Amino acid sequence: MDLKKMGAEFMGTFWLVLGGCGSAVLAASFPEVGIGLLGVSFAFGLTVLTMAFAIGHISGCHLNPAVSLGLWAGGRFEAKELVPYITSQVLGGIAGAAILYVIASGQAGFDVTAGFATNGFGASSPGGYSMIAALVCEVVMTFMFLMIILGSTDKRAPAGFAPIAIGLGLTLIHLISIPVTNTSVNPARSTGVAIFAGGASISQLWLFWVAPIVGAILAGLVYKCFCSEK
Repeated sequence: MDLKKMGAEFMGTFWLVLGGCGSAVLAASFPEVGIGLLGVSFAFGLTVLTMAFAIGHISGCHLNPAVSLGLWAGGRFEAKELVPYITSQVLGGIAGAAILYVIASGQAGFDVTAGFATNGFGASSPGGYSMIAALVCEVVMTFMFLMIILGSTDKRAPAGFAPIAIGLGLTLIHLISIPVTNTSVNPARSTGVAIFAGGASISQLWLFWVAPIVGAILAGLVYKCFCSEK
């Protein structure tokens, strides 16, 4: 176990949840100057872009159990590293959500059950989308996210630009899917805020583990079979 890598994954996922979910909870609809869906989408993309430059050389900047599993499926990551990476990511996500909860609860009248950037379907979907719609959306969005990651980090790709492609890719994914599920594509991100919100966020959390992992592994296998250098 490499503690430097684990620390980097913890810090990076902490920043993703605090920066991305924090923008949704604290700034999305702030009176008169709210950043809205576009701003939240860019916030998530910027967390990944900034961390990719900051810690990519240490841990690879996965920040996401689905990414680690997708890279493993694609032959880019060792199986022995999966448990330490995923554990660090989930703990980082919970820590980021905890700090966000402390900040958000400092406002009078704050109610975590009224919205804490959680993911959901049915009545818990921002647009009221069904479980099937949410499942398909999360599988496909995570599949495409991993294809972007695998392609932009391929040794044949232009060097040094992967963080930009990945950050903008995550931004686009949020622009598409926030109305459907509030966008997960990341089980650690979903778990962190769900723990504090409770209720349906916990009971529906299974989908935001299963769908991203399925999408990521499919992408890893597809890239390995059809896109990797022979």
